[in-house]
Order: sequence, then structure tokens, then C-alpha cells
Amino acid sequence: MTNTKGRLYGIGVGPGDPELLTLKAFRLLKSASVVAYQSADNHPSVARSIVASYLTDDQIEVPFHFPRALDPHEAKPLYDRAIVPIAEHLAAGHDVVVLCEGDPLFYGSFMYLFTRFADQYHTEVVPGVSSPMACASAIGIPISYRNDIFSVLPATLSADVLATQLVNADAAAIIKLRRHFSKVREVLRSLGLSSRARYIERATMAEQRIISLDEVEADRVPYFSMILLPTKVQL
Repeated sequence: MTNTKGRLYGIGVGPGDPELLTLKAFRLLKSASVVAYQSADNHPSVARSIVASYLTDDQIEVPFHFPRALDPHEAKPLYDRAIVPIAEHLAAGHDVVVLCEGDPLFYGSFMYLFTRFADQYHTEVVPGVSSPMACASAIGIPISYRNDIFSVLPATLSADVLATQLVNADAAAIIKLRRHFSKVREVLRSLGLSSRARYIERATMAEQRIISLDEVEADRVPYFSMILLPTKVQL
């Protein structure tokens, strides 16, 4: 008897509010026999916490962890090992839903599963509400108009590169702040952009906080934080 391979689904669970899950993601989540999510050993999974009330007791949960490694050659074997349990479930014929904060393919860890599994198993990606859109809605500002250029900039870039990109962008979202916040704040100040910038952390979550750049304690900036620089144009 031929074993039927399982199907892999990467579903975006949004930025934090459980009600921002799409109907399609909800349907797939409820019907999947296996639910996987990234979770560090000493931290609970944020993606799982978003959909915790939707999970059922008969679903198999598979946490996995992608350790941070800047060198791609060092990261590859670590990532390959981390996804072995997911591969085993797929090979056994179980459908696997992978929970992804925000959108699976927008700076999401699901892309590492996608590149490894898409050629072997039926794979489908369900988009989710991404953090820049959630932050703009929470703050209540239009990001861009008409022909504006909207840039998404990782705070991990050097100060010089950030400055160049910000000068050339009509509007921007600066992500991955955490330990890079002080550098970003200084760049914004040097460019005279501080008054336009808006800082928000944990958008749409119960702990959401919107404060000025000057109020931010640089050593306490969480992973789920962002600076939005809306367009100068106001119509």
C-alpha cells in the first residue's frame, strides 16, 4: 500500500491579535493533525500563543528552533536538523500546519522550510497581516500615498546605509530594532526625521505601547517593536 505524503501549510497568524487570523488560516489550523511552530528552549512560542485558543487536544504539536547564525554556512546544518521532526510527519502522511508570526514569507522563518520542502511535498502559503500594516493601523497613520516609495529597512544595517536609504525613501518601516535602537535613533536625529518617526512595540497585542523616540529605553526594546516613518505628504 502506497503511503500518501502529507501536505505542508505555512500560515500567517498575524502580529498578535488572534482575530486578525484569516478565515483560510483558521480553517487549515483547525483541520491539521500536526501543528508546528518555532520556539526557543527558554521562551514560549509567540506564534502559538496567538492561536492557542484555537488548538485542539488531539493535535500533535511540534516545536522547533532555528538558532540565530549570521553565517549561512553555519546556519544550514542547524536548520536542516531542526526540521527533521516535521519531515518525519510529512513522510508519514500527516498534514502539517506551520505557524508564522505576521506573514510567512515577509522576513519569516517559514522561508527556510519552504526552500527545503516545497520540491518534495505539496506546500501552500497562506498570507498573514504583516507587522508594518498592523503598526500603521495601531498608530493611526497613512504610510504612503500615490507614487511614494515605501521602504522596509532592517535596523541591523550600518548607520551609513540606513541614512542613505532613509534619505531616498518617502516612507519607511524600520524593523529588527532591539539592540540596534540607539543607532537608529541617532541616525533619525542626524537626518532631522525624529519628529516624523513613530515608535510602537507589540502592535495589536494586549501589551501594545506607542511612545516617542525620546521615551524609549534603548536597553529594553523588545523584538516585536518597530519605527514607522510615514510619508511627508498629507492630502
